[in-house]
Amino acid sequence: MSTPTSTRIVVIGAGMAAHRLVDSLVTRAEDRISITVLGDEARRPYDRVGLTRFFDGATPEELTLAHTLFEDPRVTLHESDPATAIDRTARTVTTASGALHPYDHLVLATGSTASRPPIDGAELPGCFVYRTLEDVAALRAHVEARAAQLGAAQSNPAQSDRPVRGIVVGGGLLGLEAAGALQGLGAEATVVQSADRLMSAQLDLPAGTSLRRLIEARGIAVRTEARTTAVLPDADGQAAAVTFRDGTQQRADLVVFTVGVRPRDELARAAGLECGDRGGVRIDEACTTSDPSVHAIGEVASFEGQCVGLVAPGYAMAEVVCDRILGGRATFAGYDLSTKLKLSGVDVASFGDAFATTPGALDVVYTDPVGGVHKKLVLSDDAQTLLGGILVGDASAYGALRPLVGGPLGGDPAAYLLPAGTAAPSAELPDAAIVCSCSSVSAGAIRHAVREQGCTDAAGVAACTKAGATCGSCTATVSSLVSGELATLGRAVRTGLCEHFELSRRQLFDAVHVSGLTTFSAVIERFGHGRGCDICKPVLASILAVLGGQHVLDGENAALQDTNDHVMANLQKDGTYSVVPRMPAGEVTPEGLITVGEVARDFGLYTKITGGQRVDMFGARLEELPLIWQRLTDAGFESGHAYGKSLRTVKSCVGSAWCRYGVLDSTSMAVQLELRYRGLRAPHKFKLGVSGCARECAEARSKDAGIIATAQGWSLYVGGNGGATPRHAQLLAEGLDDETLIRTLDRYFMYYLRTADKLQRTAPWLEALEGGIDGLYAVIMEDSLGLAPDLDAAMARHVENYRDEWAETLADPAKLARFDSFVNAPTTPDPGLEYVEERGQPRPARPGENGTRKVLIAGTTLEVRR
Repeated sequence: MSTPTSTRIVVIGAGMAAHRLVDSLVTRAEDRISITVLGDEARRPYDRVGLTRFFDGATPEELTLAHTLFEDPRVTLHESDPATAIDRTARTVTTASGALHPYDHLVLATGSTASRPPIDGAELPGCFVYRTLEDVAALRAHVEARAAQLGAAQSNPAQSDRPVRGIVVGGGLLGLEAAGALQGLGAEATVVQSADRLMSAQLDLPAGTSLRRLIEARGIAVRTEARTTAVLPDADGQAAAVTFRDGTQQRADLVVFTVGVRPRDELARAAGLECGDRGGVRIDEACTTSDPSVHAIGEVASFEGQCVGLVAPGYAMAEVVCDRILGGRATFAGYDLSTKLKLSGVDVASFGDAFATTPGALDVVYTDPVGGVHKKLVLSDDAQTLLGGILVGDASAYGALRPLVGGPLGGDPAAYLLPAGTAAPSAELPDAAIVCSCSSVSAGAIRHAVREQGCTDAAGVAACTKAGATCGSCTATVSSLVSGELATLGRAVRTGLCEHFELSRRQLFDAVHVSGLTTFSAVIERFGHGRGCDICKPVLASILAVLGGQHVLDGENAALQDTNDHVMANLQKDGTYSVVPRMPAGEVTPEGLITVGEVARDFGLYTKITGGQRVDMFGARLEELPLIWQRLTDAGFESGHAYGKSLRTVKSCVGSAWCRYGVLDSTSMAVQLELRYRGLRAPHKFKLGVSGCARECAEARSKDAGIIATAQGWSLYVGGNGGATPRHAQLLAEGLDDETLIRTLDRYFMYYLRTADKLQRTAPWLEALEGGIDGLYAVIMEDSLGLAPDLDAAMARHVENYRDEWAETLADPAKLARFDSFVNAPTTPDPGLEYVEERGQPRPARPGENGTRKVLIAGTTLEVRR
């Protein structure tokens, strides 16, 4: 609650910059502040940078930024109530609901709106922009609806067997991400760019040419030097084609415009604040507008005549405004225009003076046209100072290079441009170097966190400084700085698992393997101390599951599991659970689909097709899980392990069995691999993809292991990851037959299981592995460590000992007891719970709500009644 002495802060806008400002204020300020946030969307601030994750299955809730921030009593968020007027004299803001909000400090964080070109047809149904969650949800719905229409028109030879056709107008960062999203939805994507190259604002012509080859290799068509002049409708008034300045046309089922943004400065203009000639609210180095009590941050702010649609400058402005409101003297140093493309399988980065506009600048260039790699470093005229650079096809050096801009490179420039896997020289980052551009955290601030605040790892630094807490691309550099500073201080670089174990995960795996211990209590008694914690318990549960092959709920090990593993289902935000049956390679019989549909209908579950080719069912209550799984196992389904740090999915195209381009039977191989590695517990979740040809419909190179069919056999790529910090998988071996491929994968996964750190995915594991991809090749292909027989035997034991966790649970009354909601009424639903529709899917009566339903499980009759 605010008090009469509280400083009243009103923030107009509820985007990422506004979220950062409020987060900084509540972290640094005392209690004498009152913050009101006015948002026009019907949701809390979310990760707009990560919108593409929505097409990979991320829910709006998963994209939402920290929920707890708006639970602070000093903060009030008003959703769906946009500001409509500012009275600078009275210092009040009026909203659409008529509410009046007084302020001492007003912060404009209204962002920008997506532009549509001034051409005929730009507003037709079927034309979209790519800006908000509502935009991407509408785009996905349109693609799905259009695909359904085309499927219903299969009898028409002209429509038969063609995908939805999408055109993206604009070939910048956002345009390429939108094209990747369309492709992920199964649509055919064409990027149209008016300039002579893609990403013309960040890349020079050679780099743009290399990027085009990479994009086209993904199956995305590219048209450059093509200016769109109109969108033509069909007979129903829907977008049907695009015309270009040269008179040509291209048919389309939808058009996405990514041609720029316009600052939302209408409130500021109406209030009489000074605005830039090209839009945006003018600010000075204190991020203050022409009114000293009004600040502007993010995309609406015009600094030195420029508005920039990047998150990092918005965060920097938010920190400046926070400091100024609290009495500080922080200043905004200007825009850091460093960018990195977030498109699976395509590595692109640009930083500093990428176009070498500095007088006397020198270029050092490495190009590999065959490998699709182009790298350039821009140096000062004495070749000592790094000014900027461009990385296409391999941006692994971005995290190390970007902080060095403006300082000495510290080594031979060519060494930084060598192919991936070759060690680059190390350089001591100066304290002033910005390591985390998202949060403007310098190397000095990170060292200070270690030296003065007691941080001993990257997670601790993120909590203290927010370095690495947004996109995560700087985490490796942060870890390196932490280790270096600890060494400088003469303190041991701690590699222990947690406070209860001095051993690392790798050392602990070896210790358990050699000792033969089978319980947590025995392991901690011999190799650790105390009672354990939520870090070491799940790690030991995973290690014991791999080495002992026990059921996750057997004996005392059941108490070690994470929340999800504890009940073998994913806990959702409303307290219910999701159910994901395994469908190897996405293959499922019609009878199986009918069973899944009947289960979802009978239990009133919300259903969704996941990015991993499965059906996810949401909304199951704890006591319903055994009832649901009894029906699924009776129909032949197994646990999909969506709740565990284990194999998630093996994604596949239809391969040579159906596709006219297929080279090998990718579906059969994917089924074989998923059945082989199902239930394999690991340091983190892992995924595979198998593509039947180089068209890469299964997106294999974004997976922990990607297999692509060629005329010479299987090509195996490893160490790819999706998520917040995507990694492009690296080629390990090619021309493999089925037997060799499986043996190689066995060794790869088992070596990863034995040597990775806690919660370490395969991409950072491979980056940290001695020798990189070449070192991995030596271990699993040439048996350089003599481990191959042991790795083969370990995988053979896993395959032989695999048992479906849910099938065993249903046969064990002791395990079933953990699914009782109430001791006195284990099978009766809580009458206080209310269930509502989700996205139009009604909740029908659940089993037993219209009477009583009895189900026999493990020899016990469970009665479900309402």
